[in-house]
Amino acid sequence: MTEDKVFETVRDAFVEALGVDEEEVEPEARIFDDLGAESLDLLEIVFLLERAFDIKIPRGGVKEATQAGIDPSEYEVDGVLTPLALDKLREHMPEVDPDEITPGLTSNDIPRLFRVQTFVNIVVHQLAEKGTPVER
Repeated sequence: MTEDKVFETVRDAFVEALGVDEEEVEPEARIFDDLGAESLDLLEIVFLLERAFDIKIPRGGVKEATQAGIDPSEYEVDGVLTPLALDKLREHMPEVDPDEITPGLTSNDIPRLFRVQTFVNIVVHQLAEKGTPVER
């Protein structure tokens, strides 16, 4: 399987779940701001991707990945992500412009950073964990 094929399937899931045109679903498109998704739409998209790729996408996976190895008190203070947490977020979400991951960001803001490429990356990661390599 190739990353292009993964992208095509991810794009199809977004088209089906959101009723948008294929041309709108580009890797850098923001899920909420550009494609008009709502929180419940993410559940449908995740369901479609899990079924299409026979994988399990962990809920809250981006937040959990960025918290790995960090004491909770070093991750968030008064609901706001710490500089260490912001660095981990930039590391785990290379598809997002680092300038968008700014001080004052909360863990509830993380989904607003999601791009179509975020879901491609998640699928590629889950396939790799399942033993199905994806060619770039």
